Amino acid sequence: MALIDIILNLAGLLLWLNFRASHLSVNAPAAALSLASTLKRPEQNRANRWVSIGSLAALLFFRAVFYWDIGSALNWTAILSLGTITLPFRSDYFGRMLCYSLVSFLLSLGILYSWLLLISAINKRVPDTDFHQRLVRLHLGFCEKLPAVIKVLLPFTVALLAWVVSAPILTRMEIMPPARSRAHLWQQALIIATSTFFVWKYLITGFLLLYAINTYVYLGNRPFWQFVSATGKNLIVPLKFVPLRIGRFDLAPWLEGTLVFVAAEYGMAWLIQCYHKLPL
Repeated sequence: MALIDIILNLAGLLLWLNFRASHLSVNAPAAALSLASTLKRPEQNRANRWVSIGSLAALLFFRAVFYWDIGSALNWTAILSLGTITLPFRSDYFGRMLCYSLVSFLLSLGILYSWLLLISAINKRVPDTDFHQRLVRLHLGFCEKLPAVIKVLLPFTVALLAWVVSAPILTRMEIMPPARSRAHLWQQALIIATSTFFVWKYLITGFLLLYAINTYVYLGNRPFWQFVSATGKNLIVPLKFVPLRIGRFDLAPWLEGTLVFVAAEYGMAWLIQCYHKLPL
């Protein structure tokens, strides 16, 4: 069931990206490999726009029906992981399955946009001629104009406020115990929001691994590998002044990737301990 949930969330993200793509337009001339040549104009995609958003709504509704029907027969409990805590949703209540279906997708969507915001902040000096960077900027919309610091802090802020709003609702649904006080609620929100920084570990280590491989193995001159190269170089800037090169072999991407992943693992473990000690 967990694998099915992941696949359906990915399908939902693709429908959402298709919906967003129908709004994108490019003013540059349509060259052979330009973004304008690969994206249709918004005025030509109004029908596709509503098909995509309607399909997404249908997907979220009918998977809730599926979880309610099959999950209750299997005595399955849906588990939503927020990093520091997990929230159980009993499958024998359709309302909870509908809530789980929506929240699970929104969580996946939040992770996707937090990745886009980080890429945008890291590659702020990469020109729009880079196909993939241009695509990231278009999908971010007005958020692209925000300062890099605000982009990095935006997922934290959204998660903080979302928890303060949703925690009382989850309490009324008897999914989690109530906060003991207003201060306790904000402490919970602060720890859960801090855990959003750690979802970047997969993105950062993935880019660093691809960058390291592409440095020593020729994988072609496609735009994707140029984008990986630009992003990798920007990611290892913090280690720029550390002598990590041995001959032609650069240890920087391997060391930084390892440090990021280990720090995220230990950081998440520490946040979990802090959450269970609340209220302070």
